[in-house]
Amino acid sequence: MKAKAEAQPARLDGMKWAVVVLLIAVAVLGNGYFSDEALLYRVIGVVVLAAGAGFVALQTIKGQRFLVMAKEARTELRKVIWPTRPETTQTTLIVLAAVAIVAFLLWLIDSFLSWIIQSLIY
Repeated sequence: MKAKAEAQPARLDGMKWAVVVLLIAVAVLGNGYFSDEALLYRVIGVVVLAAGAGFVALQTIKGQRFLVMAKEARTELRKVIWPTRPETTQTTLIVLAAVAIVAFLLWLIDSFLSWIIQSLIY
């Protein structure tokens, strides 16, 4: 009995995904078909169709899982301790200094190798 109950949503999910693909296709093709219309109207049409496709997609099992994951990610982001402005500035300056030092060292190595190769060739 339970397997039959789980098979039903999976079949409906396929139909829902077909509706999502159809809505997106209508948005893309409609945007091209109505290319002579004002851009504002075409954008509104695409946004409405995309919102409809998103709503239908969220009704599927994968859509529900995505929604749960997004809520959990938002909860985790609230737990993050973000650095202060001085910490960010200091870290950025350290990274820039390290990049400058590595760039200088690579330039030295490149120059040295070029000098050796030129000595061997000429």
